[in-house]
Amino acid sequence: MAESVVRVPDAKVALSTASVYPESTATAFEIAGRLGYDGVEVMVWTDPVSQDIDSLRKLSDYHQVPILAVHAPCLLITQRVWSTDPWVKLQRAQAAAEKLGASTVVVHPPFRWQRSYARDFVSGLWRMADETDVRFAVENMYPWRYRDREMLAYAPEWDVTKDDYRHFTVDLSHTSTARTGAMDMIDRMGDRLAHLHLADGRGSAKDEHLVPGRGDQPCAEVLERLALSGFDGHVVIEVNTRRAMSSAEREADLAEALAFTRLHLASAARTLTERQ
Repeated sequence: MAESVVRVPDAKVALSTASVYPESTATAFEIAGRLGYDGVEVMVWTDPVSQDIDSLRKLSDYHQVPILAVHAPCLLITQRVWSTDPWVKLQRAQAAAEKLGASTVVVHPPFRWQRSYARDFVSGLWRMADETDVRFAVENMYPWRYRDREMLAYAPEWDVTKDDYRHFTVDLSHTSTARTGAMDMIDRMGDRLAHLHLADGRGSAKDEHLVPGRGDQPCAEVLERLALSGFDGHVVIEVNTRRAMSSAEREADLAEALAFTRLHLASAARTLTERQ
Protein backbone atom coordinates (compact mmCIF):
# COMPACT_ATOMS: atom_id res chain seq x y z
CA MET A 1 0.00 0.00 0.00
CA ALA A 2 1.35 3.43 -0.93
CA GLU A 3 1.33 6.04 1.77
CA SER A 4 1.73 9.72 0.84
CA VAL A 5 3.50 11.96 3.30
CA VAL A 6 4.61 15.57 3.23
CA ARG A 7 8.19 15.89 4.33
CA VAL A 8 9.48 19.33 5.21
CA PRO A 9 13.27 19.43 5.70
CA ASP A 10 15.05 21.25 8.47
CA ALA A 11 16.45 23.74 5.95
CA LYS A 12 15.80 27.38 6.83
CA VAL A 13 15.02 29.93 4.13
CA ALA A 14 17.07 33.12 4.39
CA LEU A 15 17.17 36.37 2.48
CA SER A 16 20.54 37.58 1.23
CA THR A 17 20.95 41.24 2.07
CA ALA A 18 22.30 41.60 -1.50
CA SER A 19 18.79 40.89 -2.76
CA VAL A 20 17.53 44.36 -1.80
CA TYR A 21 20.30 46.34 -3.53
CA PRO A 22 20.36 49.32 -4.10
CA GLU A 23 18.51 49.52 -0.79
CA SER A 24 20.45 49.01 2.43
CA THR A 25 21.42 46.12 4.66
CA ALA A 26 19.02 47.50 7.28
CA THR A 27 16.17 47.36 4.74
CA ALA A 28 16.92 43.69 4.11
CA PHE A 29 16.33 42.85 7.78
CA GLU A 30 13.06 44.80 7.74
CA ILE A 31 11.79 43.03 4.61
CA ALA A 32 12.92 39.60 5.83
CA GLY A 33 11.02 40.09 9.07
CA ARG A 34 7.88 41.39 7.39
CA LEU A 35 7.72 38.59 4.80
CA GLY A 36 8.47 35.78 7.24
CA TYR A 37 11.93 34.64 6.17
CA ASP A 38 13.70 32.42 8.69
CA GLY A 39 16.76 34.65 8.72
CA VAL A 40 19.25 36.56 6.60
CA GLU A 41 22.61 36.01 4.99
CA VAL A 42 24.69 39.16 5.39
CA MET A 43 26.61 40.13 2.28
CA VAL A 44 29.62 42.03 3.62
CA TRP A 45 30.23 44.81 1.12
CA THR A 46 30.56 48.59 0.91
CA ASP A 47 27.51 49.37 3.10
CA PRO A 48 29.15 50.23 6.47
CA VAL A 49 26.34 48.50 8.38
CA SER A 50 27.18 45.19 6.70
CA GLN A 51 30.71 45.46 8.12
CA ASP A 52 29.75 46.33 11.69
CA ILE A 53 28.98 43.45 14.05
CA ASP A 54 27.26 45.60 16.70
CA SER A 55 24.97 47.20 14.11
CA LEU A 56 24.09 43.82 12.63
CA ARG A 57 23.31 42.39 16.06
CA LYS A 58 21.01 45.32 16.84
CA LEU A 59 19.17 44.89 13.54
CA SER A 60 18.78 41.16 14.14
CA ASP A 61 17.43 41.72 17.65
CA TYR A 62 15.10 44.56 16.66
CA HIS A 63 13.50 42.71 13.74
CA GLN A 64 13.75 39.28 15.41
CA VAL A 65 15.51 37.94 12.31
CA PRO A 66 18.48 35.61 12.97
CA ILE A 67 21.70 35.93 10.98
CA LEU A 68 22.22 32.47 9.53
CA ALA A 69 25.23 33.10 7.30
CA VAL A 70 27.91 35.65 6.51
CA HIS A 71 29.12 36.12 2.95
CA ALA A 72 32.79 37.12 3.10
CA PRO A 73 33.76 40.21 1.04
CA CYS A 74 35.07 38.40 -2.05
CA LEU A 75 33.76 40.65 -4.84
CA LEU A 76 35.83 43.02 -6.95
CA ILE A 77 34.04 45.98 -5.37
CA THR A 78 34.95 44.76 -1.87
CA GLN A 79 38.70 44.38 -2.38
CA ARG A 80 39.38 46.91 0.38
CA VAL A 81 36.60 45.89 2.76
CA TRP A 82 37.93 44.32 5.98
CA SER A 83 41.56 44.64 4.76
CA THR A 84 43.20 44.00 1.41
CA ASP A 85 44.57 40.70 2.73
CA PRO A 86 42.12 37.92 1.73
CA TRP A 87 43.09 35.76 4.73
CA VAL A 88 42.28 38.62 7.10
CA LYS A 89 38.91 38.95 5.36
CA LEU A 90 38.17 35.28 6.05
CA GLN A 91 39.33 35.54 9.65
CA ARG A 92 37.05 38.52 10.20
CA ALA A 93 34.15 36.72 8.49
CA GLN A 94 34.69 33.76 10.81
CA ALA A 95 34.78 36.02 13.88
CA ALA A 96 31.63 37.82 12.74
CA ALA A 97 29.81 34.52 12.20
CA GLU A 98 30.82 33.27 15.65
CA LYS A 99 29.74 36.48 17.37
CA LEU A 100 26.45 36.72 15.47
CA GLY A 101 25.49 33.05 15.83
CA ALA A 102 25.75 32.31 12.10
CA SER A 103 26.67 28.75 11.19
CA THR A 104 28.11 29.39 7.74
CA VAL A 105 30.63 31.62 5.99
CA VAL A 106 30.22 31.72 2.22
CA VAL A 107 33.48 32.24 0.34
CA HIS A 108 34.44 32.43 -3.33
CA PRO A 109 37.53 30.74 -4.74
CA PRO A 110 40.42 33.19 -5.22
CA PHE A 111 40.95 35.28 -8.31
CA ARG A 112 43.83 33.97 -10.41
CA TRP A 113 45.88 37.11 -9.79
CA GLN A 114 45.77 36.44 -6.03
CA ARG A 115 48.60 33.98 -6.55
CA SER A 116 49.83 33.44 -3.00
CA TYR A 117 46.26 33.20 -1.65
CA ALA A 118 45.25 30.82 -4.45
CA ARG A 119 48.27 28.59 -3.90
CA ASP A 120 47.41 27.99 -0.23
CA PHE A 121 43.64 28.38 -0.41
CA VAL A 122 42.55 24.75 -0.17
CA SER A 123 44.93 23.77 2.64
CA GLY A 124 44.47 27.10 4.44
CA LEU A 125 40.71 26.75 4.44
CA TRP A 126 41.01 23.28 5.96
CA ARG A 127 43.21 24.69 8.74
CA MET A 128 40.66 27.40 9.49
CA ALA A 129 37.78 24.94 9.40
CA ASP A 130 39.53 22.76 11.97
CA GLU A 131 39.57 25.67 14.43
CA THR A 132 35.85 26.53 14.47
CA ASP A 133 32.34 25.12 14.28
CA VAL A 134 31.56 27.61 11.52
CA ARG A 135 31.31 25.98 8.10
CA PHE A 136 33.27 27.55 5.24
CA ALA A 137 31.07 26.78 2.23
CA VAL A 138 32.98 27.43 -1.00
CA GLU A 139 30.76 28.67 -3.81
CA ASN A 140 30.78 27.53 -7.43
CA MET A 141 31.60 30.35 -9.85
CA TYR A 142 31.80 30.58 -13.66
CA PRO A 143 34.16 31.53 -16.49
CA TRP A 144 34.09 35.19 -17.51
CA ARG A 145 33.06 35.71 -21.13
CA TYR A 146 33.43 38.58 -23.54
CA ARG A 147 31.95 38.00 -27.00
CA ASP A 148 33.49 34.68 -28.08
CA ARG A 149 36.35 34.76 -25.62
CA GLU A 150 36.43 33.03 -22.25
CA MET A 151 38.62 34.09 -19.34
CA LEU A 152 39.37 31.81 -16.42
CA ALA A 153 39.21 34.30 -13.57
CA TYR A 154 39.23 31.94 -10.59
CA ALA A 155 41.84 29.62 -9.11
CA PRO A 156 42.25 26.79 -8.49
CA GLU A 157 38.95 26.38 -10.47
CA TRP A 158 35.60 28.10 -10.97
CA ASP A 159 34.16 24.57 -10.65
CA VAL A 160 34.94 24.12 -6.98
CA THR A 161 34.01 20.42 -7.03
CA LYS A 162 37.40 19.75 -8.62
CA ASP A 163 39.08 20.59 -5.33
CA ASP A 164 38.95 19.11 -1.84
CA TYR A 165 36.69 21.29 0.32
CA ARG A 166 34.78 20.29 3.43
CA HIS A 167 31.64 22.21 2.50
CA PHE A 168 30.15 23.73 -0.64
CA THR A 169 27.65 26.40 -1.63
CA VAL A 170 25.82 25.79 -4.89
CA ASP A 171 24.56 28.91 -6.67
CA LEU A 172 22.03 28.25 -9.44
CA SER A 173 22.59 31.59 -11.16
CA HIS A 174 26.26 30.64 -11.39
CA THR A 175 25.49 27.20 -12.86
CA SER A 176 23.42 29.04 -15.46
CA THR A 177 26.21 31.47 -16.33
CA ALA A 178 28.74 28.61 -16.43
CA ARG A 179 26.31 26.64 -18.64
CA THR A 180 26.82 23.57 -16.54
CA GLY A 181 24.23 21.16 -15.19
CA ALA A 182 23.04 22.13 -11.72
CA MET A 183 21.98 18.58 -10.83
CA ASP A 184 25.33 17.19 -11.97
CA MET A 185 27.15 19.72 -9.82
CA ILE A 186 25.00 18.83 -6.81
CA ASP A 187 25.80 15.17 -7.44
CA ARG A 188 29.52 15.96 -7.36
CA MET A 189 29.13 17.96 -4.15
CA GLY A 190 27.29 15.08 -2.50
CA ASP A 191 26.92 15.29 1.27
CA ARG A 192 29.36 18.21 1.36
CA LEU A 193 26.65 20.50 0.00
CA ALA A 194 25.86 22.74 2.97
CA HIS A 195 24.34 25.88 1.46
CA LEU A 196 22.16 26.86 -1.50
CA HIS A 197 21.98 30.24 -3.21
CA LEU A 198 18.63 30.07 -4.94
CA ALA A 199 18.24 32.16 -8.06
CA ASP A 200 17.49 31.54 -11.72
CA GLY A 201 19.14 32.30 -15.04
CA ARG A 202 18.85 31.87 -18.79
CA GLY A 203 22.44 31.02 -19.65
CA SER A 204 23.56 34.60 -20.20
CA ALA A 205 27.22 35.54 -19.89
CA LYS A 206 26.03 37.92 -17.16
CA ASP A 207 25.32 36.58 -13.70
CA GLU A 208 21.56 37.21 -13.78
CA HIS A 209 20.21 36.11 -10.37
CA LEU A 210 16.60 36.03 -11.53
CA VAL A 211 13.69 35.28 -9.22
CA PRO A 212 13.38 31.45 -9.15
CA GLY A 213 10.96 30.22 -11.78
CA ARG A 214 11.76 32.98 -14.27
CA GLY A 215 14.68 31.26 -15.99
CA ASP A 216 15.65 27.79 -17.16
CA GLN A 217 17.46 26.45 -14.11
CA PRO A 218 15.91 23.46 -12.28
CA CYS A 219 15.09 25.50 -9.17
CA ALA A 220 11.97 23.52 -8.29
CA GLU A 221 13.68 20.18 -8.89
CA VAL A 222 16.67 21.15 -6.74
CA LEU A 223 14.42 22.18 -3.85
CA GLU A 224 12.36 19.01 -4.12
CA ARG A 225 15.50 16.90 -4.18
CA LEU A 226 16.82 18.63 -1.07
CA ALA A 227 13.46 18.11 0.64
CA LEU A 228 13.56 14.39 -0.06
CA SER A 229 17.17 14.05 1.09
CA GLY A 230 16.53 15.77 4.43
CA PHE A 231 18.88 18.66 3.63
CA ASP A 232 19.50 20.65 6.82
CA GLY A 233 21.61 23.48 5.43
CA HIS A 234 20.35 26.93 4.48
CA VAL A 235 18.45 27.95 1.37
CA VAL A 236 19.26 31.59 0.63
CA ILE A 237 17.29 33.74 -1.79
CA GLU A 238 19.96 35.70 -3.64
CA VAL A 239 18.24 37.55 -6.47
CA ASN A 240 18.75 40.77 -8.39
CA THR A 241 15.97 43.30 -7.82
CA ARG A 242 17.80 46.37 -9.13
CA ARG A 243 15.30 46.84 -11.93
CA ALA A 244 12.32 46.98 -9.58
CA MET A 245 10.46 50.23 -10.22
CA SER A 246 9.58 50.70 -6.54
CA SER A 247 10.15 49.30 -3.08
CA ALA A 248 6.74 47.62 -3.31
CA GLU A 249 7.72 45.85 -6.53
CA ARG A 250 11.01 44.72 -4.98
CA GLU A 251 9.18 43.34 -1.96
CA ALA A 252 6.69 41.55 -4.22
CA ASP A 253 9.58 39.82 -6.01
CA LEU A 254 11.07 38.70 -2.69
CA ALA A 255 7.67 37.46 -1.48
CA GLU A 256 7.29 35.49 -4.72
CA ALA A 257 10.73 33.95 -4.28
CA LEU A 258 9.93 32.91 -0.71
CA ALA A 259 6.58 31.38 -1.70
CA PHE A 260 8.24 29.44 -4.54
CA THR A 261 10.88 28.11 -2.18
CA ARG A 262 8.53 27.03 0.58
CA LEU A 263 6.16 25.38 -1.91
CA HIS A 264 8.84 23.16 -3.41
CA LEU A 265 10.59 22.39 -0.12
CA ALA A 266 7.27 21.10 1.18
CA SER A 267 6.77 18.81 -1.80
CA ALA A 268 5.00 15.49 -1.27
CA ALA A 269 7.15 12.37 -1.07
CA ARG A 270 5.67 8.95 -1.62
CA THR A 271 6.80 6.22 0.73
CA LEU A 272 6.03 2.75 -0.51
CA THR A 273 5.43 0.09 2.14
CA GLU A 274 3.99 -3.35 1.92
CA ARG A 275 1.29 -4.25 4.40
CA GLN A 276 -0.17 -7.67 4.75
